[in-house]
Amino acid sequence: MQTAAGHAFLADCPTRLAVEIISDKWAVLVVFGLSRQARRHGELVDLIGGVSRKVLTQTLRRLQQYGLVERHAEAPRHVLYSLTELGRTLVEPIEVLTTWARDYGGAIADFQEAAHESSPSANAGATSEPTVRHP
Repeated sequence: MQTAAGHAFLADCPTRLAVEIISDKWAVLVVFGLSRQARRHGELVDLIGGVSRKVLTQTLRRLQQYGLVERHAEAPRHVLYSLTELGRTLVEPIEVLTTWARDYGGAIADFQEAAHESSPSANAGATSEPTVRHP
């Protein structure tokens, strides 16, 4: 994976930073949640199922440090978060990944289920974590 920016296996390669950002599921969901409009912290908590307020705060701060999200304090206790111009550049790649997941997520779940059923431990009656299947 040699790119004009550098070699992806080098510790200081920008590719690794990009992968680090998009591999954080909460970061991707926050960016996508802010892709259409600025939102308050509570709105994001309601929009993003399963994220705690603490983790959302940490994620927003990290995205601010990357220059992807801006925090706008309009009045005490009225803070809006929005994407920066740089943050907006991530919306299209996230939409592409979302489309891929929608198109192929079922095939991955089917493969996992078949692999689990054909594994020796599954045939021996051993218990393991159930495969999570998303629509």
